Amino acid sequence: MQGESTAELEQRSAAKSAAALSSLMAALAITLLKLITGVLTGSLGMLSEAAHSAIDLIASAITLMTVRVSDRPADEQHNYGHGKLENLSAALETIIMVASCVWITIEAVQRILHHKHLELRWSVWPFLVLMLSMAVDFTRSRTLHRIAEEQRSEALEADALHFGTDLWSAGAVFLGLLATFIGEQLHLPGLEYADPIAALAVAVIILCVTWKLARRTLDSLLDATPPEAREQIRHDLIQNLEATDGILYVKRVRVRRGGSDYFVDLTLGLPRNLTFQRAEQIGFAATTAVQKLLPGADVVIHTVPVAALRESVFDRVRAVAARSNLAIHDVSVQQYDGALHVEQHLEVPETMSLREAHDIATHLEAEMRREVPGIATVLTHIESEPATIAHPAQIGATENLTKQLLATALIFPEIIDIHEITVTRGHGGSASSVQVNCHCTLPDDLPMSRVHEVITEFESEFRLHHPQVSRVLIHPEPATDNRR
Repeated sequence: MQGESTAELEQRSAAKSAAALSSLMAALAITLLKLITGVLTGSLGMLSEAAHSAIDLIASAITLMTVRVSDRPADEQHNYGHGKLENLSAALETIIMVASCVWITIEAVQRILHHKHLELRWSVWPFLVLMLSMAVDFTRSRTLHRIAEEQRSEALEADALHFGTDLWSAGAVFLGLLATFIGEQLHLPGLEYADPIAALAVAVIILCVTWKLARRTLDSLLDATPPEAREQIRHDLIQNLEATDGILYVKRVRVRRGGSDYFVDLTLGLPRNLTFQRAEQIGFAATTAVQKLLPGADVVIHTVPVAALRESVFDRVRAVAARSNLAIHDVSVQQYDGALHVEQHLEVPETMSLREAHDIATHLEAEMRREVPGIATVLTHIESEPATIAHPAQIGATENLTKQLLATALIFPEIIDIHEITVTRGHGGSASSVQVNCHCTLPDDLPMSRVHEVITEFESEFRLHHPQVSRVLIHPEPATDNRR
């Protein structure tokens, strides 16, 4: 499962196996004691208790085998793991419990209607065995329930329910035997039916627990949303997801459970202009939100690109380019004569022919006009996107270029200083071309539009006096983040 290491999985499996094994040994001992006592005393209530404990014994054996297999990791044939085996185990236990209810009910009714075996051979042992059984069942039920919750085990939870009902059914048999004994001592004929009536009470208790277990098992086998997750999904999960930055809406949440593992499918609406990297970050945040509520859940996310309500024309134009997997920059939009006019720079591979590049630009322009009906014209500047690595030679910042660069910077009052100046030769494939790089410090609150204007004017002014410089690359920095 996601978020769980191999060591954690092994530790979880070992804890479940140990609990199942101890449950099996306890069930075996109690079943034998009840069976021997029931045969010796002739008590149907005690025999029904022995049958009930035998069911628990079989269930414990099934549980032990199940938990040892269900925690195996997913493989090529079982992509979702082996957790469903726990649900099948619970289904088998349900069938066994129903069969025992039928047998106990038939036997009890026959004894009541035909007065068969209503006289019991009295001994103190049935009472001692029942009290011991109730003490053991109480301990087993609490221990198994705790481990089942910790390890999210359907099989162990079924065992815990069985042993919890043992406590109540043993109490019913205890009262039935006691009532029968009192009836014989006080010569009250009506109390002779207490033992088979107690057996019927045991059958009713088993049937009630069986119904709860069967309904939950059927839900798991049919991939119903786990009850413990329904309220969390309705109130917490969807609210947390919609509060996550970048998620516009939650279209669908599906949760199912296989054994102790949760599987969650999400369909999320994201802004269509997001990059793959940003979408991945949002997906990770959504997965974290799910696993906070459902620890260890295996989360699969499907994203749907959505046009945000407040998209600008620029956003819509860039979305069209992104949809075609094209890179554009320097997008500008003018409005005159009652229509919009777009200018943009389109990047294409440097090895692409003009014909191919023009066809791409024509198709892109048509898509933009279709996306934004208000656009009348689109003017596309096609430029090559470098695909080869240049190998310029650094020649150092000559004293003349450095002085001229610093002097040019003084013309612009927004420029605080110029630093980290480097000069290289051979950029762009030309041996004589010179490129100057530098860092430029500007005020923190200067708008980016003005930053761009200052840098562009600075570059033009410098190159005007140094035509041998083919390119100037300026990196703007805020004054508070000047890393000189």
